[in-house]
Amino acid sequence: MVHFVGAGSGAIDLITVRGARLLGKADVVIYAGSLVNPELLSYTKEGCEVYNSAKMTLEEVIEVIKEAESKHKTTVRLHTGDPSIYGAVREQFDALDCLGIKYDVCPGVSSFCGAASSLKAEYTLPDVSQTVIITRAEGRTPVPKKESIKSLSAHRATMVLFLSASLTEKLQKDLISGGYPEETPVAVVYKATWSDEKIYRTTVGRLHETVTQNGLKKTALVIVGDCMGEKYTRSLLYDPAFTTEFREGLI
Repeated sequence: MVHFVGAGSGAIDLITVRGARLLGKADVVIYAGSLVNPELLSYTKEGCEVYNSAKMTLEEVIEVIKEAESKHKTTVRLHTGDPSIYGAVREQFDALDCLGIKYDVCPGVSSFCGAASSLKAEYTLPDVSQTVIITRAEGRTPVPKKESIKSLSAHRATMVLFLSASLTEKLQKDLISGGYPEETPVAVVYKATWSDEKIYRTTVGRLHETVTQNGLKKTALVIVGDCMGEKYTRSLLYDPAFTTEFREGLI
């Protein structure tokens, strides 16, 4: 059996209870060494075989799993954050399906959630933004044309950008030309929830300057939007005048 496990956003106690339990039972662990906190390996049992997938191809990962399956061993494929977001898991699922190897998925706390907690931010503020766009700037890996930063920026929704800290010069231009005013708040969160986390608050107009001055090139999220501003409307859910299924409004 293979368990795909979300490692969480960085801090080792932000892995789920289920994820920690699966790690503790694994005979083989293949972890994304370039992104996953290596301290999470402390959950593994003595004698567990550990492989760093940062140095492996897809084919090599599958070979390790096949070898483990042939010996009736349990494998944990440990991915950063939640496997569903930039986890490159679909190709692994398809390969295992072809081989008839059973697997399941244990979700994790994505770094975009970890960043929000560090910022003490609410991405979906009434009358500000009710939409969160999770995306990335185009680099060596292409992005579908219909999902360009410029076109997505027209919504001026809360935008969380992965894998984009080294591309901020063009990113800044696209955000502005797409519709975000230069004074729109931006937060760049380096290694969200890790012990060496750093937060840089800036604006769209100063994004590239902020990132380059602080030497940020990877392992940083860029959050854009007025959800980090001062103005918003109070939620109706807890308004004394608002009637809900569970409470009668006062007016």
